[in-house]
Amino acid sequence: MRAAVDINSDMGEGFGPWTFDDDVDAQMMPLVSSINVAGGFHGGDPSTIDRTAALAKEYGVGVGAHPGFRDLVGFGRRHIEASADELVCDVLYQLGAVRALIGQHGLNLQHLKLHGALYMHAARDEEFATALVEALDVADSELPVLAMAGSVLDRVARRHGHPVVCEFYGDRHYGDDGQIVFTRDVGSLEPDAVAAKVVQACREGTVETVTGSTVPIEFDSICLHSDTRGASRLVAATRAALEDAGIAVRSFA
Repeated sequence: MRAAVDINSDMGEGFGPWTFDDDVDAQMMPLVSSINVAGGFHGGDPSTIDRTAALAKEYGVGVGAHPGFRDLVGFGRRHIEASADELVCDVLYQLGAVRALIGQHGLNLQHLKLHGALYMHAARDEEFATALVEALDVADSELPVLAMAGSVLDRVARRHGHPVVCEFYGDRHYGDDGQIVFTRDVGSLEPDAVAAKVVQACREGTVETVTGSTVPIEFDSICLHSDTRGASRLVAATRAALEDAGIAVRSFA
């Protein structure tokens, strides 16, 4: 059983004056240890990034950039056909925006994590994953990238010697291949069930799949999405369960 684990969540995904679920970011920020800030393509905007950074500084959480497909209407959950080079430019553009705005609050960029369909694209497409890692090696060779263990992005990053942090999705279902089952709507989840799933992963290094099998899982960070229904209840229950199990919550950095 591990002694500590990171909890990360995607934040800053509103737009202008609109926020998710009565400002769920403010509800979750005290409970997580790392956040992934939307870069403006699937959600977010400069003022939202600025507000999110101020809140992150208040609670002392690690801040990462969260680039997605250029898809505000679809919230970055629809695949867009584009070349690897074009997508890398989009990622770097969003990374730069987040880095500049959080820097105004004296914060350094902790990591990079892709969003939604772009995350899944990097998990499967070697050309894009390779182009991305090579670009990150130039932009910031020490900047960790978050990925699923065993995914194409994970393997490419390790092959290039680029730092990678593997994550476990507490609010997503897993297939027998140990990868998440991508869906646009996971429905309503029971907080106690999510918490138990996370504790099992931390204690035993396993997760139950959609077929009822149990497979091993490797990770250093737990992701709980802020746009999942009842997200604040899920993260509160998970953090309480981890603390009851003697597992501290702290940033992987």
